[in-house]
Amino acid sequence: MKKSTLDATDIRILSAIQNYGQLSKTRLSEIVNISATPCWSRLDRLKAAGFITGYHANIALDRLCDFTQVMVTVSLTHHRSADFDRFEGWVARQDDIVECVATGGGMDYVMKTICPTLAGFQALMQDMLDAELGVDRYMTYIATRVVKSSRPNIAKLAGAGQRA
Repeated sequence: MKKSTLDATDIRILSAIQNYGQLSKTRLSEIVNISATPCWSRLDRLKAAGFITGYHANIALDRLCDFTQVMVTVSLTHHRSADFDRFEGWVARQDDIVECVATGGGMDYVMKTICPTLAGFQALMQDMLDAELGVDRYMTYIATRVVKSSRPNIAKLAGAGQRA
């Protein structure tokens, strides 16, 4: 499927899956407002085309355990492809780094870390420095509370993309 082949029904299916996760045929078809068989066929097509990459649960970590969440910005000394590859490879192997976004501008990366303790976070940062990844500087920001965490409105994004 190409981007242009997604219609409003496909977008409704993707939105429902994004909001509710895995659903029964009946429930998904009710939300999308089409009969079950064509709904399921469309879902299979969307999966095969790579629009759905997985299903996840949102776990209430604060009910499960204590943890420390820290946002980290990182700037590398050099900006060669090999420098980015080395840093990104190290990041990919760290369980405590749950998100990492490459950015343009003043910093090269913004990372979200979740560690069992502040000492665990400090050990992660020391490991980063010890790995000699070419880190020029980094800044840390202790997260005190999550103000907003949501998924993008795919119907709005897809609609904006079709107008262009």
